[in-house]
Amino acid sequence: MTLDELAGEKVGLCVSGGLDSKTITRKLVDLGVDVVCFTADLGQPDEADIGAVVAKMAPCGAETVAVDLKAAMAEACFETVRAQAMYDGGYWNTTGMARAVTVRGVLPEMRKRGCTVLAHGATGRGNDQMRFERYTNVLAPDMKVFSPWRDPKLLRQFPGRLEMADYLKRVGIEAFVDETKRYSTDANLAGISYEAEDLESLETPCTIVAPQMGVWPQDAPDETEAVTLRFERGCATAVNGVALDPPALMREVNAIGGRNGLGLKHALENRIIGTKSRGVYEAPGMELLGCGLQFIYQATLDRRAAGLFEAVSRLIARQVYDGRYFDPATRAARAAVDALAQHATGTVSVGLYKGSVQFRGLTDCPASLYNEADASMEASDGLNPVSSQGYAEVQSVEARALARSGQIGA
Repeated sequence: MTLDELAGEKVGLCVSGGLDSKTITRKLVDLGVDVVCFTADLGQPDEADIGAVVAKMAPCGAETVAVDLKAAMAEACFETVRAQAMYDGGYWNTTGMARAVTVRGVLPEMRKRGCTVLAHGATGRGNDQMRFERYTNVLAPDMKVFSPWRDPKLLRQFPGRLEMADYLKRVGIEAFVDETKRYSTDANLAGISYEAEDLESLETPCTIVAPQMGVWPQDAPDETEAVTLRFERGCATAVNGVALDPPALMREVNAIGGRNGLGLKHALENRIIGTKSRGVYEAPGMELLGCGLQFIYQATLDRRAAGLFEAVSRLIARQVYDGRYFDPATRAARAAVDALAQHATGTVSVGLYKGSVQFRGLTDCPASLYNEADASMEASDGLNPVSSQGYAEVQSVEARALARSGQIGA
């Protein structure tokens, strides 16, 4: 849709309370568009009270509805950890996860208020525009989508942040532009992404980012912190022996991982639209849980199951990134993870030291395939080494045939 096509429609606008959100809200109100704003409470660590977003948006002249999605976001964290779904560079795609949760959560609230259009403030050069649009299309195919920052008229009027700030000042709305700010942020319970501005230059070190959930590894304590994690069927249920519900557990592991410098990753990733994008991602709790669960998977998955798991994990990571979390392929891959994670139950002890997760012990893991006697290099009652002779001879038949046929190249 274009700006000129909004007449007669009721627009549900996804907002964060920032400069972009205020600008497009007030502009639509000025043009006489019937607009209601929606902000998702995703447990974002940089927003202690979601009511602050509502207050920031109040002067813009449209109602703002806060939608509590903290529990849904925590479940998405658990699903992603369970699938070990990391994108380019091995980072936890916290923003991609959040878009699936946000659109699914706000659409029912928009429908309750008679909205016929979902609008979002994502840039026309990034991934989120595609995610918002695709999730709206698949979950509410009758709902139209308006992307303000792809509209030629709005782009001409607001080519940058300074023009937005000037516009808001003219209509009496506070518009603070931090000239010292060197990047943009996007936060939720899973973590924070940092990108744009100074980070767009590959000559800028990633350490210009000041972590909001923790510290860089070099600034973490000089002593190792011991942590115990309990998993049942691939889902975390307790930290240091204390059972917690998903949102509380995520907050706890975020705090523990953050203070020990976990989960800070640099990525030069492949965007949906084909360009490269540079970002820094902070997800301390996801990293802690992901590493802990990986130790259990190593004990419970046989070689072929592990290979299948790696394949579906990569597929899920790409699908989340591409805004395809609800697609048939993703559902099938998640079903495979469910089957493979059925036996991923155990208690993992780890040591955290300056950004690293060190294995200390695995207990209460009844489905472990590890047999110390079979693996031992010493005399034991396990696998008889002599028995391997026949297996080696069978393997040699194929090896020699390949060599004689000239198909082997050194």
